[in-house]
Amino acid sequence: MIPDVSQALAWLEKHPQALQGIQRGLERETLRVNADGTLATTGHPPALGSALTHKWITTDFAEALLEFITPVDGDIEHMLTFMRDVHRYTARQIGDERMWPLSMPCYIAPGQDIELAQYGTSNVGRLKNAISRGAEEPLWRADADYLRRAL
Repeated sequence: MIPDVSQALAWLEKHPQALQGIQRGLERETLRVNADGTLATTGHPPALGSALTHKWITTDFAEALLEFITPVDGDIEHMLTFMRDVHRYTARQIGDERMWPLSMPCYIAPGQDIELAQYGTSNVGRLKNAISRGAEEPLWRADADYLRRAL
């Protein structure tokens, strides 16, 4: 059942000050792909810094899955500008690769291995590596198999 939010929206229209001062941040995920639209098989680009410790550019489960993060901000325009700048910087650092613009994943060949994210050998890195390995089957392989059957 879809909740009826009309009362909440009507209340907000009468009380716009309720939304003043809200702090927010953005996350954006995108796959690195080759020029032909296939999933990139290269590791996290060194020019983007450490996927484990970089504050704004990291990976999520797979080496090819970039995640951009903005700082929390009360100014929407500043936050969007920051995200744009992170995106532009990344585009300049990934060589011939591209960033997949759609929420539907790019082409993944039958049987193609997906390189799991690598976070190093520190205790925190090893924990994140274990989380990536645990996510491999239910998320990546199942989704890739489902997409292959659907297409």
